[in-house]
Amino acid sequence: MPKTKSVPLRTALKPEDTWDLAPLFKDNAAWERAYRQLERLMDGFDEFRGKLGESAAVIRACCEFEVRFNRLGERLGVFAYLKSSEDVADSTYQGMLARFSYIATRAAEKASYIEPELRAIPRKRMEAFLEAPLLKPYRFNLERLLRFRPHILSAKEERVLAMQGEVAGSASKAFGQLNDADMRFGHVRDADGVRVELTQSSYRSLLESPKRAVRKEAFEKFYQEYADHANTLAATLSSSVLQDVYQARVRNYPSALEAALFADKVPAAVYDSLIDAVHANLDTVYRYLDVRRKALRVPALHAYDTYVPIVPAAKVNIPYGKAVDTICAAMAPLGGDYVAVLREGLLKGRWVDRYESKGKRSGAYSYGCYDSPPYILMNYKHDVLDSMFTLAHEAGHSMHSHFSRKHQPYQYSHYAIFVAEVASTFNEQLLNAYLLGRAKDKKERAYLINREIDEIRGTIIRQTMFAEFEKIIHGLAEEGQPLTVEVLRSEYRALLERYFGPGLAIDDHLDLEGLRIPHFYSAFYVYKYATGLSAAIALADQVLQGGPRECGRYLAFLKSGGAKYPLDQLRDAGVDLERPEPVANAMAHFRALVDELESLL
Repeated sequence: MPKTKSVPLRTALKPEDTWDLAPLFKDNAAWERAYRQLERLMDGFDEFRGKLGESAAVIRACCEFEVRFNRLGERLGVFAYLKSSEDVADSTYQGMLARFSYIATRAAEKASYIEPELRAIPRKRMEAFLEAPLLKPYRFNLERLLRFRPHILSAKEERVLAMQGEVAGSASKAFGQLNDADMRFGHVRDADGVRVELTQSSYRSLLESPKRAVRKEAFEKFYQEYADHANTLAATLSSSVLQDVYQARVRNYPSALEAALFADKVPAAVYDSLIDAVHANLDTVYRYLDVRRKALRVPALHAYDTYVPIVPAAKVNIPYGKAVDTICAAMAPLGGDYVAVLREGLLKGRWVDRYESKGKRSGAYSYGCYDSPPYILMNYKHDVLDSMFTLAHEAGHSMHSHFSRKHQPYQYSHYAIFVAEVASTFNEQLLNAYLLGRAKDKKERAYLINREIDEIRGTIIRQTMFAEFEKIIHGLAEEGQPLTVEVLRSEYRALLERYFGPGLAIDDHLDLEGLRIPHFYSAFYVYKYATGLSAAIALADQVLQGGPRECGRYLAFLKSGGAKYPLDQLRDAGVDLERPEPVANAMAHFRALVDELESLL
């Protein structure tokens, strides 16, 4: 019988290979005590009701109370989430998460009067309050809140909206249960003839199989399940879109898109400019797909042919420690202080839960709070090059969090999602440049170039297509057109034809892809992946080609947390996303990579 490699129990892992959550809570009993403390603390919101217009001192006291409450609440939520990730079947920590969600909703109800009450303060009086020195630590957040004056409702209306917070996410929950728990995709025999269960997780690895019949069977079985549930999936997506439209209208926004962009102060022109810039460069996408078709030696390229490597990867053996050494060497342009903190956190500081264990959450993420290290969940594999890139990516997030928390007070320590993907993909850019500079031969160089091409294709081009789909379907809903399964499939197919051109054979069920993307339940989020990587490409080039000035600007960006609007932060760092150049330059970089790959092949 062949040997079976089983996933170890968590108790078999070395402590140094797991994260240390003691900075959050020593044990569950400590968490329970803090939970009860938060429950008692919640009544403190009542102290400020009806009094915020009295003086700057009252506003300051309210802000300080919110910081105290939220800081403790974050510790509770982060601990429960991290512990639940260690074993997703552990009902103890799933219960903690549910209890935290409940208390967070109750707190939102309690605090729902704050924004409308601040909005109701006469403008001149509020301006005088904001000039008071004691409000200086909170001034930017207050000014940002006051931007919402036209969109904040009465205290009673805000309370009603807060109370329906959990209900508003019902479509997303229903989709998640169907997509992640109830759907069954069958089995596929892999290239070695081993019968593999087809799941959300195994689907991508099967699409990377060198055997085309395996890829085709995985694709067809996977999408047949979506076809069998197409009407239900269309209904959940339509419900989510209608909820977005409702929320925008009830708060007096011109559209759901503008409602989503308002908090970050991002003009709709940035969204549209991204789409236009990608449209202008789709000829390079078509050319790359033809390069891929020729490399695979297939008469027509199908979607199931777009993930398999066209340059076979050499076998690698990169133990975790060696990966850290390589990443730290690649980050050397950022200076010794950055590298020292990074190395300590990844090796000795126990930021990282390194390896797979039975029941552990799949994938990878960076997560923490103001009073904890910036933890990283990994499922590191020494024989997969992408594991090192994933570690570099999540380390980028964690270093962003580290610098933000070190240099900003709590209220400005949370950076916007808009800039979150910049720091992570910046690290990947530096790592790829480092490896390319040390490639041993043309084959290795071609592999790394093709990897970056596919990263740009997936992150800028594909996410922009998703962003355009979101804009289209929300626009249809705002015009009163029902989002039936036929409408959703038709609009998505048109985008597939536009973004991938005549070089991609569109299979019958491929237009169901628009019904299976979880991000569509957090509307107008995906475009940030595309702008984030575009900014990261520009900033990485500046740091690699520049000197202390460029490095200093980037580090200042990491340290700025949420103390400015994201477009201002990136502009200070050297990238202006209100201009077309960053995305256009990223697409020019994509074109140059395709040119080189074509010559190497």
